[in-house]
Amino acid sequence: MPVYQLPEAIVFPPAECAVRSGLLAVGGDLSPERLLAAYREGIFPWYAEGEPILWWSPDPRFVLFPAELRVSRSMRQFLQKGLLRITFDHAFRGVIAACRKPRPGQDGTWITEEMRKAYIALHDLGYAHSVEVWREEKLAGGLYGVSLGRCFFGESMFSATANASKAALIALVSRLRELAFDLIDCQVESPHLAILGARTIPRRTFCTLLKESLRHETLRGSWEKLIMQNSGNP
Repeated sequence: MPVYQLPEAIVFPPAECAVRSGLLAVGGDLSPERLLAAYREGIFPWYAEGEPILWWSPDPRFVLFPAELRVSRSMRQFLQKGLLRITFDHAFRGVIAACRKPRPGQDGTWITEEMRKAYIALHDLGYAHSVEVWREEKLAGGLYGVSLGRCFFGESMFSATANASKAALIALVSRLRELAFDLIDCQVESPHLAILGARTIPRRTFCTLLKESLRHETLRGSWEKLIMQNSGNP
């Protein structure tokens, strides 16, 4: 199958039209409207600096169902020490800036400046969210992603101290369970997330689950404020 060149109109080919690698389309822009349209169809952007915008829908899809989260005994013991503090939507820009830093052994990052601005715009519109992990008032880890319906699309995570990114994901899953979310899209397979219970499912199954999830209202705005409201705090 060919890789589609996107027109100016905000439309995407069906996800099942992706080539074997998962690449579906090229071009377009990262406007909030196009990004949200992509996520609703199970499509996400991923490309390197200097490349055109590439749109993906891999098969199989790597997901984490909130009820299937696995937390090891050692991780539970670590969290019980209370060394880390968790917040939501408190430092989105700080989290995405930390996620942009090249990993060991990498020369660059896929979170281009264009991507950074695009997801900050989604955050300002109430669709993109972050989880922050603090240790001694310093940002020690976190993650960010997009929320639509009852699906959270994880984009990236970082850890500046041991177990910080795991703590962010565990806190996110705990919150999503309370909010009756259906699944977390982890996009492509990762050993780090597999340890926590993420697994692959066929793309067709993912798209069916996503369609059902999108029937529910999207919880826009600051999740920190939402948590305070649900806990009964003023």
